[in-house]
Amino acid sequence: MKKFPEHIAIIMDGNGRWAKMRNLPRVAGHSKGVKALRRVVRAASELGVKELTLYAFSSENWKRPKLEVNFLMKLLEQHLIEQRDEIMRLNIRFSAIGRLKRLPEFVLRELSITEKISRNNTGMVTRLALNYGGRQEILDAFQKFLDRRRGKKVLRAPTEKGFRKFLYDPKMSDPDLLIRTGQEMRVSNFLLWEISYSEIYVTPTLWPDFGRKNLKEAIEEYSRRERRFGGL
Repeated sequence: MKKFPEHIAIIMDGNGRWAKMRNLPRVAGHSKGVKALRRVVRAASELGVKELTLYAFSSENWKRPKLEVNFLMKLLEQHLIEQRDEIMRLNIRFSAIGRLKRLPEFVLRELSITEKISRNNTGMVTRLALNYGGRQEILDAFQKFLDRRRGKKVLRAPTEKGFRKFLYDPKMSDPDLLIRTGQEMRVSNFLLWEISYSEIYVTPTLWPDFGRKNLKEAIEEYSRRERRFGGL
C-alpha cells in the first residue's frame, strides 16, 4: 500500500448490543470483546502497525451498574495477566493512559507489571485508554502547564508542540486512522486533541465480531483516501 496507517486508534463499541442480540447478559459481550481485543492486537502487530491505542474504559463508564463495572475491572486484571507471554512474544511495548489512579489497586498492580516487563520491547506500542476522557486530558494538561509556569512573571500561551508535552503520553503520535465499531457516528470524548486530522472509519460490525479481516478492510479504505490536513 502507498499509504499505511502507522498509528491506529479504536473505539471498541458494541459489546452490550452483541450480548442483547443473543439474549445473553452484558458481561458475556464484554468477555467476547476481550477475545476480539486479543485478535486485533495480534493482527495489528503482524501487519506492521507501529502504534495501537484502544478505548477500553471511559471516565463516563463509572456510571454503569456497579456489578458490571466490577466485572470489567476483574476482566481487565485477568487479561493483563494472561496476555503477558503474548506481549513479549510479539515484542509489544504496553502502556496505559487516563486518570489511572482511580482504578482498583489490583488493576494498577497488573498494569505496572505489564508496563515494566515490556518497556524495552521495540515492536508495536499498545495503549489502553482507562478511566479516560478527552476533555479531561486537555484540562489536566492545561493544569500541568499552569503549574509549570506558576511564579513566572510572564505567562505565555504554549505552542501546540509545547502543549503536547503535558498530555497523558507526550510520545504518542496523532492517530492516522480512527476506527469505530458498532455503527455509532460519534467520537465519544476519545483523543479529542490527537484526532484533529485523523481519518475516521465506522463499521457496523460490533466489537466482539471484529477481527483481522475487518482491520485489513479499514486499512485498505484508509489507503485509498487523500489526506490534506486542511490544505488543497
